[in-house]
Amino acid sequence: MSKPKVTLVTSRELPDLSDDDQVLPPLLKARGVDVQIAAWDDEEIDWQEAGLCIIRTVPDYAPRRDEFFKWAHSVPKLLNNPTVLEWNSDKHYLQELADRGLPTIATTWLEVERNYTKHQVHTRFPAGGDFVVKPAISSGRHATGRYTARSADSRMAAIQHAMEILDNNVAAMVQRYLESMEERGEISLIFFNGLLSHAVEKDTILTDTTGPRPKGHRNRSHPHTITAGERARGEDVRAALHASIKELLGRDDQLIYCRIDMVAGDDELEILEVSLFDCNLYLTSDLQAAENFADAIAMRAFW
Repeated sequence: MSKPKVTLVTSRELPDLSDDDQVLPPLLKARGVDVQIAAWDDEEIDWQEAGLCIIRTVPDYAPRRDEFFKWAHSVPKLLNNPTVLEWNSDKHYLQELADRGLPTIATTWLEVERNYTKHQVHTRFPAGGDFVVKPAISSGRHATGRYTARSADSRMAAIQHAMEILDNNVAAMVQRYLESMEERGEISLIFFNGLLSHAVEKDTILTDTTGPRPKGHRNRSHPHTITAGERARGEDVRAALHASIKELLGRDDQLIYCRIDMVAGDDELEILEVSLFDCNLYLTSDLQAAENFADAIAMRAFW
C-alpha cells in the first residue's frame, strides 16, 4: 500500500518551516506518511497531487490576501477549510463570537468606509490608561502597538499607526490594554482534531508605549497547567466557533488545529483571539505537543 501524502504549507521566507514546526516532518515520516514542504505560491507544485495540505506559517498572506485565498480555494484537500480560514483571517469574527455570548476584549472598530480624519481617530481613543492599536487583517509578523493616554507623543504615534492601517484599506482595532497581562500574561489553549493538546502562558511583549512592536518579535512562552475555568472557557469558544462554521458551510467541520488565546479580564477570562492558521502552535513547549499534532495529521492522512 502506498503511503498517504501530506504537504506542509509554508512561505518562501520560511522554506524549511518555522523553527517550531521543524520537528514535524520526521515525526510524520515515522508514522508512515510521505511528507513534503512547499510554499503556497510555488508555481512548480502540482497542488492537485499534493495530497493532504496543512497550512502552517504563511506570514506573507495578509498583503496578498485575495491571491492567497484564491490559491487556498483551488487546493482539493486543504486544512483547515479555506472558507473558514477566510472568515478567520478578518478579526471581525470576534464580533460574531461576542454576539454568541462570549466575553471578548472591548474593541472600538475604525472602519475604512467611515473615512476618519486624524481628529476623529483621536476622539475614539480611551481617555485614560494604556491601549492597543492593531489591524483587523494581519499575519503574525504584522505590528500591534501599545500606547498610553497619559502621553501626547504616545497618542500622536497611535493616531499615525491607526491612519497607516486605514490607508492600507484595513479596519483598525482599538482595545484597552489589560494590566493583568503584566502579571500573568496570555494563555493559549491548543486543540488538534477537536482534542485539547496543551497550553502555554506567554509573556507580554508590548512593553513599550511609543509604537508598534518590532516585526518578528515573538512572545516568550512557558508550559501552562490548564485550570478548570480555562478549560471551560475553551469549550465555550469551541461551541460558538462551530456554530459559526455551521452557518458558513451549511454543516460542521472538524478543525485540524485551533489555538484559543485568552487573558484575565476584570471579572472573567476574555477571548483575545482564535487562530485557525498562520499561528505558532508551540510544538516545542511541551514534550507531547509535537507528537499530538503528528498523530492528528496522520489520522486525517490515513482517512
